[in-house]
Amino acid sequence: MPLLVNGSRAVLPCDTVDFLNTYPHFQESAKALTGQTVRTVDPKVGFYVHQREFAVTVPADDSVSILGSDDATTCHLAVLRHTGNGVTCVAHFDELNIMMAVSSMVNAVKGFSAGCTDGCLELHLIGGFCDDRRMSKKISLQILEAFGKQQEDVHLKTFCVTELNDVVKNGIHWPIIYGIGVDVKTGEIFNASFPDRGPDEVLRSVRTSEGRLMEKIYDSESRQVQIEPFCWYPYRHVEELLAQSDEVLLQCLSTSPLVEPPHFISHIKKMLMFLRDHPCPSVFFPEGKPRVYKRNSEGLWDRVYS
Repeated sequence: MPLLVNGSRAVLPCDTVDFLNTYPHFQESAKALTGQTVRTVDPKVGFYVHQREFAVTVPADDSVSILGSDDATTCHLAVLRHTGNGVTCVAHFDELNIMMAVSSMVNAVKGFSAGCTDGCLELHLIGGFCDDRRMSKKISLQILEAFGKQQEDVHLKTFCVTELNDVVKNGIHWPIIYGIGVDVKTGEIFNASFPDRGPDEVLRSVRTSEGRLMEKIYDSESRQVQIEPFCWYPYRHVEELLAQSDEVLLQCLSTSPLVEPPHFISHIKKMLMFLRDHPCPSVFFPEGKPRVYKRNSEGLWDRVYS
């Protein structure tokens, strides 16, 4: 079945402005979300979803209470929740492989909802802004199209993207919301930032830089984070990049250099140093096994060794 708005099949647009003109009620819910103060998520209860990752969990999860992500400029954040059993999925989309990523997200939620006859799938989209390259608009439209081609009914409830997540400061367009959190017990979605992005923050970011497909990163049944083995290749120009100014790195490595958060450059440098210092992926995945983490009694992620 198609993507639904107000219980009827959504008219998929050629432009996000057309979509907002057709469904103006999204402006009110977007205004309520963008008007919120940013809430910092406690690392002991939250789990951070990196770019090209998604995570699914259930209200009974005693390890993760908040799912979410941030640092989205042109990227989009999606929340897919089953209203019957509360299964909640958060994904961080960029422009790559959106159709496959949406299918993986929907199938993951369906897998937890088999046999549940009550409720429906509700979708919330947040992110992007009016960037000069119109990349946000492209991602918004591709996500709508991808959900519109799913076999399951998906009810779009929040559409706080691109034009509705945009503010102009000193003549420059900025995103209003960079991150969101979802309370997996209540379904509340809020403007959020995550001081902790582990476990294995840099390794997971390197995976994204290698152009990998969307990956499920958290298993709510085992309450474990699992990073599957992957390869990366020595970067011939790492030292050259590390020698560049922050401004050059922004221009070369960001889709939206004028509006990146303050920590963007420090994170990029950590990734570059990681690639310089660790040219051999097998060290991180001995015997081809994934890296697995489980939260301990103090709320920290401990490595699990088989």
